[in-house]
Amino acid sequence: MIDFSGKIVLVTGGGVGIGRATAEAFGKAGAKLAVIEKRQDRADDVRQALEGAGVEAMVVVGDVTDSATVARLAEDIDARFGGLDVLVNNVGDFLMIAKRFWDMTDDEIERLYAVNLRHIFSVTRAMIPLLRKKGAGSSIVSVSSIEGFRAIPNGAVYAAFKAGVTGFTKSLAVELAPEGIRVNLIAPETTDTPQVAIWKMIAPEHREHIKSWIPMGRFGEPEDMAGGILFLASSLAGWITGTSLHIDGGALAAGGWYRDVNGTWTNVPVITGNGMNF
Repeated sequence: MIDFSGKIVLVTGGGVGIGRATAEAFGKAGAKLAVIEKRQDRADDVRQALEGAGVEAMVVVGDVTDSATVARLAEDIDARFGGLDVLVNNVGDFLMIAKRFWDMTDDEIERLYAVNLRHIFSVTRAMIPLLRKKGAGSSIVSVSSIEGFRAIPNGAVYAAFKAGVTGFTKSLAVELAPEGIRVNLIAPETTDTPQVAIWKMIAPEHREHIKSWIPMGRFGEPEDMAGGILFLASSLAGWITGTSLHIDGGALAAGGWYRDVNGTWTNVPVITGNGMNF
C-alpha cells in the first residue's frame, strides 16, 4: 500500500541503524535515495546494499553539522534529481554524555546542540526549496526521542534539544501547511543500533528482564522506526502534520509501570541494581 515509486528521498545519517533501515525501506518501496553518512565505511556499505538491490542512490560522505556540507548536498540533490519529495532528519546522538547538568561544559552543550537540533534547522532550511519544487504532498520527518517527552536524569540538555525538535516540527508544520508540505516526527524508545547497542548496555545476567521493562516486551529495532517514518511520509498520512508518533512499545503510556519477576504490574519496584554496564 505504501508506494514511493519515482519519489526522491533524502536520509541523513543513512549508513547505519535507523537511517540505514529507513533508506533500505524507502528503496524497497520504489524511491530514489540520497543518503549522507559521516563515515566512509558505512557510506560504502549502504551504497553497495542499495545498488545491489537495484535502487538508484546518491550516497555522500559528509557531516550534516557542517553548513557548507549541507549547502553542497542540496545543490547535488537538485542537480541530480531536480527536487526532493521526502526529507528524513535522522541524525541524532547523546554522544555518551551522561552527567548532571551542573557538571556539563559549554563544549559538551554545543556538541549536543549541533548533532540534535542545530543541524535539523540547517538541513531543513536548505531542503525546503527542493521540497517546494515537488510541491504539495512532499514531507519532512524528523527522528526525535522519547526522551523529549519524559525526564532523563543526567541527560537534561539532550532532552531539551529533543523537546525542541517537537516545537520546531509543530510550528514549521503550520508554516508549510498552506503549501501542502507536511512536517512530522517519530519519537523512539531505546532502539538496538550500533549507536545504542543493547548488548553493550544491558549486562548479560539482566537481559532476561527486558520483557518486563517495556510493555510490549522488547526494545525497538531499526525496522520499527523505518515503518513509522514511511507511514508519515506516505499518502496514508496525507492529512497528518505537526504530529509526534511515539514508537516505544507502550513505554510512554506505561508511565513508570513495570512487571516484576512474577509478571505483576507495579510502579513501586524493589530495586537491587540498575541492570546496565555503566
